[in-house]
Amino acid sequence: MNILVTGGAGFIGSHTAVALHEAGFTPVIIDNFTNSAPSALDGLEKILGFRPAFYENNCDDAALLRHIFEKEQIGGVIHFAAYKAVGESMAHPLKYYRNNLGSLLTLLEVMLEKQVPNLIFSSSCTVYGQPDQLPVTEDSPVKPAESVYGNTKQICEEILRDTIAAKNPLKITSLRYFNPIGAHPSALIGELPLGVPSNLVPFVTQTAAGIRNSLTVFGGDYPTPDGTCIRDYIHVMDLAEAHVAALQQLVKTNDSSFYEVYNVGTGNGNSVLEVIHAFDAISGQEKLPFVIGARRPGDVVAVYADAQKVTAGLGWNAKRSLEEALRDAWNWQKTLRQA
Repeated sequence: MNILVTGGAGFIGSHTAVALHEAGFTPVIIDNFTNSAPSALDGLEKILGFRPAFYENNCDDAALLRHIFEKEQIGGVIHFAAYKAVGESMAHPLKYYRNNLGSLLTLLEVMLEKQVPNLIFSSSCTVYGQPDQLPVTEDSPVKPAESVYGNTKQICEEILRDTIAAKNPLKITSLRYFNPIGAHPSALIGELPLGVPSNLVPFVTQTAAGIRNSLTVFGGDYPTPDGTCIRDYIHVMDLAEAHVAALQQLVKTNDSSFYEVYNVGTGNGNSVLEVIHAFDAISGQEKLPFVIGARRPGDVVAVYADAQKVTAGLGWNAKRSLEEALRDAWNWQKTLRQA
C-alpha cells in the first residue's frame, strides 16, 4: 500500500517513512520545506535504497492532492504537516490557525472525494493543557489549551470527531504524542531545526557542538523537584513505529467509519535538568553551560503519558531509553558538524 506522508521530510515524518518501508508500505512524501530541508530526502535514499516519490508544496493544495492520490494510488495518509512551535504560535496565532486547520480540511475533503479511507493524524499531548493528574490518560479532560499550537490540535481533533460522527467513510486514528527526540541510528536523518531551535534536545546538542554559547532553561521555579518542566521524552523511532502499528490496525478494521485516540509516550517524565545531566553523561563532553531564564509563554508545568491503552490496543510500547535517544541525537549532531 502506498501511504502519503504529509510533512514527510520533517523530523517525525522522515523517520516514519523509514518505519513504513520496514513494515512493507511505500511512503510518498509531500513537504514544502518550511520545517525541513531537501537533505532529508538524501538521507532517506541512503537508508531505504531508493528515493521516495516526492512532491514539493503545501498540502492545502487540493488540485495537487488529487493528482498525487491518482498517480500514486494512495491507500492511506499520515498527516504531520503543521506548524509546531509553541512560542511562535503565541506570537503569530493567525499563521497557525490558517495552516494547521486549513491543511487538514483540504486533506479530508480530497480523501473523501478520492475514497481514500485511512488517516493517522499527528496530534499532541498539548491537547490536555495543564493536566489535573499525572500521568494523563486518553480519558483525561481536554482542558483549555496553554498555547495556540495546542488549541489548533484540539480543534483538529474536533474536526475529525465531527467528520466521523457524520458517518463519513473514513477510518481515523489520532496519536497524541509527547516529546520526540533522538535520530535514526544511522545518523543519516534527524531533527534539523531551521534557525534557533524551539525544542530542548537540538538546543542541547548545538550547545555541545559549540554552535551556541549556552543553553537557556525556560523557568527554574516550577513546582517540580528541581524547579524545571517535566516532559515525556520518546525516541523518534519508537514514535515512528507507533504510526505503523496504528496504520496496520486501520487497514485491518472492518468499520467503515472509525475514530480512535491513543497517547504515545514512554510513561515516564524527565525534567529539563535531568535531560541535560543525562546528556552530559553520554556525550563525554564537558558539562553543558546553561542558564536559568524566564518561563516561556504556553509551557505547562509537567505532562507525561499513561501508555496502557496504546499497548493494549496496538501492541506497541516504547523500547528505547532516554540515553539511547540522546546518544542518537548527539551522533546526528556530530554528523551535521562534519558535513
